[in-house]
Amino acid sequence: MNKTSTGNAQAPRPDGEDGSTPTNRGTARAQVDTAVRSALLTGRFIPGKAVTLRGLAQELGVSPMPVREVIQRLAAENALNVKPNGRVQVPEMSPSRFDEILKARLLLEPELAEMALPQLDHADAKVLEDIDLEIDESISCGNAESYLRLNHAFHFKIYASSNSEILMPLVESLWLQFAPFMRTVYGRVGTANLVDWHKEAIRAIRNDDPTALNAAIAADIRDGMGILGRESLPEI
Repeated sequence: MNKTSTGNAQAPRPDGEDGSTPTNRGTARAQVDTAVRSALLTGRFIPGKAVTLRGLAQELGVSPMPVREVIQRLAAENALNVKPNGRVQVPEMSPSRFDEILKARLLLEPELAEMALPQLDHADAKVLEDIDLEIDESISCGNAESYLRLNHAFHFKIYASSNSEILMPLVESLWLQFAPFMRTVYGRVGTANLVDWHKEAIRAIRNDDPTALNAAIAADIRDGMGILGRESLPEI
């Protein structure tokens, strides 16, 4: 993660690993979790580039303990690797790993959107429309980090309404695994060639059309990750 990776996500320093209260420890852990997940989702961790637990703790202004706990949890979700020497890094993306993540996204996310549809109304569609306008601006000015952040906000505004206890955590884990790689892709090829299927998704929500929503989310995944991602991988 670069030097500015969590500059806007400063966590308060606990009283100490041994002397801090459970409330302080829990607060610090939650703030570290939010900061590190945000860094993964916006590509501020670079695949293959290692960082240290102590370095992350210093950057976030906390003791090493909550950082260690968060990193262990993210390693269990396959979002990070912890090396024997204690260094932490995002796994390199291989063609087979890419294919599995893409297949899992196509299986889970359209279904999650369909589950959410009965709880989505015209007010939600308006919120999504506003996010999509910001996405258009990010694409037009080539701001890859902003695009990743807003694209995540768009999708999870939909998915959160599903109230799923099973699919939602799986999809969240998948996003943590592919986002750093896609940030490097957008950094190389830009965002100008991205196809926006979000407007079709919004239209499907307004029309209460589950088939159209399923198709729009699937097409968005194929174009946003599938096409550009494949072009940036070694030949499969």
